Amino acid sequence: MLTALRSAAASKLAFFGGLVLAIGPLLRGRPIFRGKDFARVLADCSARALGIVSLVNVLVGAILAFVGAVQLVKFGAGIFVADLVAIASSREMAAVITAVVLSGRTGAAFAAELATMQANEEIDALEVLGLPALDYLVLPRVLALVVMTPLLYLYGCVTSLFGGFVVGAGMLRLTPSAYFDRTFEALDFSFFGLGLAKSLTFGGLIALTACYSGLNSARNAAGVGDATTGAVVSGIVGVIALDAAFAVAANAMGI
Repeated sequence: MLTALRSAAASKLAFFGGLVLAIGPLLRGRPIFRGKDFARVLADCSARALGIVSLVNVLVGAILAFVGAVQLVKFGAGIFVADLVAIASSREMAAVITAVVLSGRTGAAFAAELATMQANEEIDALEVLGLPALDYLVLPRVLALVVMTPLLYLYGCVTSLFGGFVVGAGMLRLTPSAYFDRTFEALDFSFFGLGLAKSLTFGGLIALTACYSGLNSARNAAGVGDATTGAVVSGIVGVIALDAAFAVAANAMGI
């Protein structure tokens, strides 16, 4: 068992090291991957994900507001539902929920695509042509998620606040001015800084996990399914574990 763990650790370390080396040509302005391939991956990670990100974050904001309203209204403090939704969304929920959605949607797509290419020996063909998989296939996907996840997090914050407002206006008869005044008073730039740091890290983790699973899949149909499942499970578990680490660090820094 120790041998297997060492082998897995060495494989992941080699994968990460190779990806770091692949950044060199990009920094020199000579990336190996094609611009149109990068644009396609960016679109998959951003515009085509807006629908599901909007829906999930609106519902999460509404749930937070509903749970808060049920309790706070007992003390005549229903207006503080706005504070609850604003702080919870900007610090935690928008970043985590958006990352989980991307893990299940984009991470699974990355893993399935690379695993299928592995099964069809397309990656071997690229290597023969002098196009390393890490430079040509992995790097653009990692860059795309690292760039787009923070932007989707900010968008998720906005949609989550809207979901909270809908519940606040419906259940508590809060006016838009009262709700958003409380929201802006509760928000702090440090919350968004924490959320952006989380989403940046989550995006990199999801992309790395998905690409590693795809490239190291078995060369058959079952391997594609296993790689996709492993990417989603590892991505979601990794996001939750990283969020816990961020919570401890934020508490230590007084954020």
